[in-house]
Amino acid sequence: MPSDLWSFTLDFYARPGMEQACLTLQARGANVCVLLCGVWLDVRSIRFDPLRAEEIRQLATPWHDQVVGPLRDLRMQWKPAAAADEELGALRERLKVLELDAERELLVRLQRLIQAWPEHPAQTNNQWLEALAGQAAEQAPDALGVLRRAGECLA
Repeated sequence: MPSDLWSFTLDFYARPGMEQACLTLQARGANVCVLLCGVWLDVRSIRFDPLRAEEIRQLATPWHDQVVGPLRDLRMQWKPAAAADEELGALRERLKVLELDAERELLVRLQRLIQAWPEHPAQTNNQWLEALAGQAAEQAPDALGVLRRAGECLA
């Protein structure tokens, strides 16, 4: 299992069913980078702390709202027109790369935040994922269950 958050995220997202589960949760308002950070913390058996969970949200929300979200929104707006316009399609692909770069930067920032925390191993799992999923957990429990089970297999 990769030790850095970005590599973990790439490996975890590539697992069967993860992409669809993440997209379902994203459609319900979840921040996928934050969810995957939660899985990473659970897999590493880091003791849950609600104040630390709030720190994650405070760091991630502005970056998502001001950087990742607008890139994603524009990319999705262009989707229908890009199907018939080759040049717009190429620009849309460049937006997709920028969006991924912005998500990577968010994950780097999250890891930087977490590295400053003292590690206190815990016995329980999934507390980070559950707490960071927010209302999306209630709206898409099956999708959250896919992430939960996959994380438990790694713990």
